[in-house]
Amino acid sequence: MTQPQFMSEQHDILTDVIFKPSAFYNQRPQGCDVDLLVIHCISLPEGQYGLPYIEDLFLGCLDCTKHPSFIDLQGLEVSAHFLIKRNGQVLQFVPMNQRAWHAGVSNFAGRDNCNDFSIGIELEGTDQSDFTQVQYQALAITTRQIMALYPKITLERIVGHSDIAPGRKTDPGVGFNWKTFKQLVRDIE
Repeated sequence: MTQPQFMSEQHDILTDVIFKPSAFYNQRPQGCDVDLLVIHCISLPEGQYGLPYIEDLFLGCLDCTKHPSFIDLQGLEVSAHFLIKRNGQVLQFVPMNQRAWHAGVSNFAGRDNCNDFSIGIELEGTDQSDFTQVQYQALAITTRQIMALYPKITLERIVGHSDIAPGRKTDPGVGFNWKTFKQLVRDIE
């Protein structure tokens, strides 16, 4: 696996991704180092793929009348830095030097508010689904790019949403193969 370019001319936006700027972010606390990567999963409606609704949610334009399960999402302001679709396409919504709103109430190694010091990647999927091989490949490449820019993020500092919000979140779920993912990241070196 080859390692592609890291950033575009715009700071903290990766090349070879589609950038769709979300309004749902703010500045990280001053002096706060980015040293954690959080893996999530999402599908809207749950278990349905290839639809525009995840992007619409992160961009603040989700029509909550499109599906009964969207009612609870009305007015929700949420984002992730990245979304990796089932076909491996990578979208970026928030520059990495900014705080995306992906982790919610969270704690890692005794530190609360993981949004302050983490980068969030959403995989299109469910807590119970397997993920595609092209998603793992795109995730590994994106992770390697992030690790090069933020060297305090190591393989040991890559966690699931369930790890930082236990009892509240279960993603990326039982279908996510951590061993496969981490081996792919190592192979890029």
